[in-house]
Amino acid sequence: MFPRLLPRPASSFFLFGPRGTGKSSWVRAQLPHAVYLDLLESDLYTELLASPSRIDAKIPRNHTGWVVIDEVQRVPELLNEVHRLIEGRKLRFALTGSSARKLRRRGVNLLAGRARTLALHPLSSAELGDAFSLRHSLQYGQLPAAYVEDDPRAFLKGYVQTYLREEVLQEGLTRNLSAFSRFLEAASFSQSGVLNVAAVARDCHIERKVVEDYFSILDDLLLAVRLPVFARRAKRKLVTHKKFFFFDAGVYRAIRPRGPLDSVEEIEGPALETLVLQELRAINDSLSLGYDLSFWRTANALEIDFILYGERGLHAIEVKRSSRIRQDDLWALQAFQEDYPVAHAHLLYTGTKRYSESGIDIRPVAELLPQLREIL
Repeated sequence: MFPRLLPRPASSFFLFGPRGTGKSSWVRAQLPHAVYLDLLESDLYTELLASPSRIDAKIPRNHTGWVVIDEVQRVPELLNEVHRLIEGRKLRFALTGSSARKLRRRGVNLLAGRARTLALHPLSSAELGDAFSLRHSLQYGQLPAAYVEDDPRAFLKGYVQTYLREEVLQEGLTRNLSAFSRFLEAASFSQSGVLNVAAVARDCHIERKVVEDYFSILDDLLLAVRLPVFARRAKRKLVTHKKFFFFDAGVYRAIRPRGPLDSVEEIEGPALETLVLQELRAINDSLSLGYDLSFWRTANALEIDFILYGERGLHAIEVKRSSRIRQDDLWALQAFQEDYPVAHAHLLYTGTKRYSESGIDIRPVAELLPQLREIL
């Protein structure tokens, strides 16, 4: 198991993250003596679904430590019992889930602030350590299995199919799996771009309202990220649509169709941006840095890929899949610094030299990613 940056809280907590990010492994490593209840076990799931109060009998009366409930969203009504056991038996719970959909939409008991909410993302390069390879991560992403499986390509193909089958079909999120599969492929062409829902609907020949529902499913399953526009004290006219990403570069590439007319840049440009985004999200959440993540794009097409704003400061990060930087690559960052003089500007590229120009820190992406937490 790769060591994770996420610290274990002292009190009860929720841990959410997409399937395959290592939630179960992390919890087992952090809480080796906990009572462990896995709701993916069909017999246990059926029993507790029929009567959530039976959970009390699953925990020995003399147990005073931790209780883990894996995939808690499968039986949301359990949270009322968890609340009761926290109050009555003074137990501590680790509640993991790969979807907050049922919990959020049913308005169930979220323990009235008695449990923190944490997020686990794909591995960061800092967590990978010496195993990190920019080339491998761009091709296969950074889910733990993508770094340890003998055939990561086959793993990712199976991962996508598993999500379609287990999370979407079995949970009844859509009745038309074929249409949802077409939607996924159409959405992959929007990776790292400003999202146009109407265009995606046209591409996959599905009604716009249905496509909007499909995007909501991706959000609920933690498979997608939609970045808002940074508009604080805006001095220029900005676009209003959000920017879309699948959560992991390898998952994106497993979904994205590729043919002889697709250039390397069309595939690897969005993959590199995705990799930087997942690193930013992992570091921000694991270390509780508190940044809001967004992007910046003006009406006249000046764009910065990522803006981080919080008590620690303001960072503007532009990503270029190029080994050389031209003067026009700096224009958007320079314009942003004009509007926000307090901003720290960073440009990441695939070259090998680190230098500074016009107050912009220019670094090789392979060098910066493992050191990202040091600059934030």
